[in-house]
Amino acid sequence: MKHEIETQWMGKMQFNALVNGHTIIMDTPERVGGEDNGSIPKPFMLTALSGCTGMDVVALLRKQGKQLRNFNLKVSGEISKQAPIEYVAAHIVYELEGNSEDEKAALEAVTNSQEKICGVSHMFKKIMPVTWQVIYNGHEIFNNSTQTIALPN
Repeated sequence: MKHEIETQWMGKMQFNALVNGHTIIMDTPERVGGEDNGSIPKPFMLTALSGCTGMDVVALLRKQGKQLRNFNLKVSGEISKQAPIEYVAAHIVYELEGNSEDEKAALEAVTNSQEKICGVSHMFKKIMPVTWQVIYNGHEIFNNSTQTIALPN
């Protein structure tokens, strides 16, 4: 089995990718020749990381009959200072809200995703550090970050 996408140039700097029947628009800001009709490509790598691990956590908790009231992820990628511009580290903040008795299960789900299940995180860890922290009901319950990376707003 393999994944395949198709990408078509739409003019100027815009490319549209067809991913499993869904169109993803990539473009650049006007200052570099685009029309800002979509994101630049690199952040989609962070998007894949957030979706992969987020879906793991939801699926693992669902199997245990646990329900979240709210779940947000913030992923930041630290970029290199010189070309080729690449990610040199990533940090994930898991913000979960649920029943207080489910805190341990939520932490275990995140840990399992990061250490055993999430293929995107596994691939990234081959080339750079990936750290994470878990905030449950507003309180930090885990953080393995050794560096400070500015988080997106």
